[in-house]
Amino acid sequence: MKKVMLLFYIAFLGLVSCTDDNDPVVIDPTQPTGSLNVLRSGTFVDQNNAGSTGNASLVTDSQGKEFLGFNEAFNTALATGTVTVFLSTSMEFMPDPANGNPNLLPLGPVRMAGQNFFAIPAGMSTSKYTHVILWCGSVGVPFGYANLN
Repeated sequence: MKKVMLLFYIAFLGLVSCTDDNDPVVIDPTQPTGSLNVLRSGTFVDQNNAGSTGNASLVTDSQGKEFLGFNEAFNTALATGTVTVFLSTSMEFMPDPANGNPNLLPLGPVRMAGQNFFAIPAGMSTSKYTHVILWCGSVGVPFGYANLN
């Protein structure tokens, strides 16, 4: 009986694990799809000699999802590993944790130089945010900002 069950199990695994699809489609929800429509953009201004360069753009993709994107020329000091991207209502990083930081929207850490995308949370309006801030949390200083026009 054990041999029959073992053969059945092996046959079952062979049936469910085989597929004719050689190239599965992987959809990454953190990356935009299709063509991009630029809503607003700006050029990074370096702060504290971090070497911040490049452009930031608020965009929508072909599915209507909104993203903040950095172009291929983007760079900043990444050695600290704690550079976080914020949308802000001003060029200055002004946390207000007692009130839930109404003037800042954290989007996540920068992982690499070059093209980056940060998904805007669903249902979140970006209309009040006028700037992108690169904030280095480990030393508590801004590494740069971009004014979104």
